[in-house]
Amino acid sequence: MGRRRRKVVKIVRRALPQLYLCPRCGKSTVKATINKKQNQASVVCSNCKLNAKFRLTSQMNEVDAYCQFVDNYYSGDKEEEAVVA
Repeated sequence: MGRRRRKVVKIVRRALPQLYLCPRCGKSTVKATINKKQNQASVVCSNCKLNAKFRLTSQMNEVDAYCQFVDNYYSGDKEEEAVVA
């Protein structure tokens, strides 16, 4: 008689998304990029061309830049530059 085998439990680690939802058009086409040399983060929607640029704060990631972009959009701040196609 042999021993029973133990079940192997795999832990699934989710990665951060590359594209985010646009607050204006509702599509998943917003890309956030960080340029540490220029100390700047830029967020651009490739569908409706809504974009914004932010100064980097300490330990800022792409997700943080996107959250700041969405907060500014819903609060009505005029920091974003809207380009009409």
